[in-house]
Amino acid sequence: MNSKDYVWLLIIIIILAVAGWVVQNPDYPIVRGLDLQGGLQVLLEADVPLDQSVTIEQMDTARQIIDQRVNALGVAEPLVVVEGERRILVELPGIENPEDAIALIQETALLEFIDTGDTPLPEGLCVRTTEQEGPSRCELGADGETAVSSTPAPAFDVVMNGAALRTAHSEASQFGDQYVAFSLQPDFTDVFANYTATHIGKFLTIILDKQVISSPRIQSEISGGQGTITGDFTLEEARKLALQLRFGSLPVPLRIESTRQVGATLGELSIEASIRAGVIGLAIVLLFMLVYYRLPGLLADVALLGYALLNLAVFMALPITLTLPAITGFLISSGMAVDANILVFERMKEELRKGSSLTEAIGTGFDRAWTSIRDSNIATLVISFILLIFGRSFGASTVQGFAYTLAIGVMISMFTAVFVTKTFVRIVMGRSANWLSGKKWLLGV
Repeated sequence: MNSKDYVWLLIIIIILAVAGWVVQNPDYPIVRGLDLQGGLQVLLEADVPLDQSVTIEQMDTARQIIDQRVNALGVAEPLVVVEGERRILVELPGIENPEDAIALIQETALLEFIDTGDTPLPEGLCVRTTEQEGPSRCELGADGETAVSSTPAPAFDVVMNGAALRTAHSEASQFGDQYVAFSLQPDFTDVFANYTATHIGKFLTIILDKQVISSPRIQSEISGGQGTITGDFTLEEARKLALQLRFGSLPVPLRIESTRQVGATLGELSIEASIRAGVIGLAIVLLFMLVYYRLPGLLADVALLGYALLNLAVFMALPITLTLPAITGFLISSGMAVDANILVFERMKEELRKGSSLTEAIGTGFDRAWTSIRDSNIATLVISFILLIFGRSFGASTVQGFAYTLAIGVMISMFTAVFVTKTFVRIVMGRSANWLSGKKWLLGV
């Protein structure tokens, strides 16, 4: 035992205090998946002939556009993944208006260039155009009926829409400044040239689905059908704007292959029963550690409770969507956390039976058990990584949830077994080594 143990104890207390703050903070709720709270599952497929190829870029861009749309519904942790080569799976936990959600997913995004005169508009502002009938979607709440604010969206004239654009891509000047270069379809070249020539110094605002994405000033006449959008862009911002311009509408038509209204398959009673079973199981494990290993087991129990707190805090802070497979991953990692402590304590008991002092047994027990703990946990992390790749590649979201919680739990278990339990044992048992040497029954020997 040395001063480093008390430094580690302070670090552990701070980490657990932060975890406790996250767990009790209402800003970090537990996010439940489809199987725990129900929702809507929609499978989309590219609506093109089978002999027509669909690129990975087209499907990924369609996924991004759909992801932006469903996030506007206010759904907690929606899942939008490319499944195979021509399908997109959309999962919307807790959705209450499936018809509105389906319409939003399938509709063509509307890209418009509007005349805002001398007024630049901030990004994200909801606007109304003269071609629009009724309120825009961004004027409505998640229920599709309640207005977000009492202030009506301003109305503007539409200069042209996304059909006028031919290409758009991000570029960098010789000074490293990022900008977006675009070209127009031949039919719109003269119209746009005449408009820009008479509106130099004015703002031409770009909106996607009635929300502002950029508001550049017209610097000069844009003739020849080619122009640039400049501003204080980062590389990521320029690429994002180019993507929005290039694919204001879905790059590939999608049809709804199937829809499924998913009920909370476990139900409230089943969830309560599962929690009760988990608490009973944890209590039995803690009791076993206490009875079989005595004082070391008591210290391990404290570390295991800290392990559970840390996992819950990480799940809430990231956040991780909890499904039944995800909970299973956590429970498996909990078993590995217990196993790590058992490896250490069995090594310690072996050393004590050989006649080693308690201080020597503590040091040797942790040192010799570390390689076994490290190798088994690394193997589990590799498997988790493989499962994560599999889940992303084939749209198996439940597999992803299992892999995430298993990997997180394993990494936290390594921390609690190697640092938390070790610190507790060295401080409590190390300080009382002389007294405990004559009371081996208290050490489980």
